[in-house]
Amino acid sequence: MEIDKIDRKILAELQADGRLSVTELADRVGLSLSPCHRRVRTLEQEGVIKGYRAQLDSAALGLKFSAIVFVTLREGDRTAVEAFERAVVDIPQIVDAKRLFGEPDYLLQVTTSDLNAFQKLYDDQLSSLPNVRRLISTLVMKTVFQDRMLCM
Repeated sequence: MEIDKIDRKILAELQADGRLSVTELADRVGLSLSPCHRRVRTLEQEGVIKGYRAQLDSAALGLKFSAIVFVTLREGDRTAVEAFERAVVDIPQIVDAKRLFGEPDYLLQVTTSDLNAFQKLYDDQLSSLPNVRRLISTLVMKTVFQDRMLCM
């Protein structure tokens, strides 16, 4: 899909405020209602816009502890990788998981209520994930920013 200047404006506005009505969005990007609606629908259908969601404050929800966990697998074959990835999806405290090139194999961002909850999760679930050779954790001191808008 070809993304033009107007599409980029639409995407920037929706990233800043996903609750904009199509009317408000059309005004901000300088389009009439129908063409704006058509463009948004196309961006959604083409998978450029994957969805809309609320951003939650983890601390306000009692989730005040965050850690980064680096995972190295014993084996890197397809079966081992798929088993590991299926297992991490089932752990809700893992809020972000990325497969990396080289070592380590994965970066997991984990959010829990406190250090004790993290330690229990680490001992009971993370350490028993399939095909794990090594886990290395580091505690997050401060989140400088997250969920930054994509530049286009």
